[in-house]
Amino acid sequence: MPRHHQKKSSAPGGSQRQLRVGEQVRHAMADILAQGNVHDADLEGHIITVPEVRMSPDLKLATVYVMPLGGRDTEVVIAALERNKKFLRGEVARRVNLKFAPDIRFRVDERFDEAERIEKLLRTPAVQKDLEQDPASDREEEQ
Repeated sequence: MPRHHQKKSSAPGGSQRQLRVGEQVRHAMADILAQGNVHDADLEGHIITVPEVRMSPDLKLATVYVMPLGGRDTEVVIAALERNKKFLRGEVARRVNLKFAPDIRFRVDERFDEAERIEKLLRTPAVQKDLEQDPASDREEEQ
């Protein structure tokens, strides 16, 4: 039986180390994209935000969530980043001091879409009707 058991992290983003390294990789990736170091015609006209980077427990895989400004041309931007993955990995390895340069995966950040969907739900007439009810009258009905 092995002596060291790896505990499952209860934190949503992983362990403290995963979060810290993910944040360092996020800053490095954002700097690289902001400075325009990636010379690709498909990336030239886009401003890309990097809201989150999730690291695997062994820190060998970085999932980079990106969103082009305005949410336009997400497929084109992801394809361009995938084409330049080798260059980006090397740049991240130079800027972040890790034993291994993490392999990089690019994903579209869907949080903005989800927030908009929730906002629309909150504006529906049925929800507005529920919000307009007086909380004091609700307590009287329960008794």
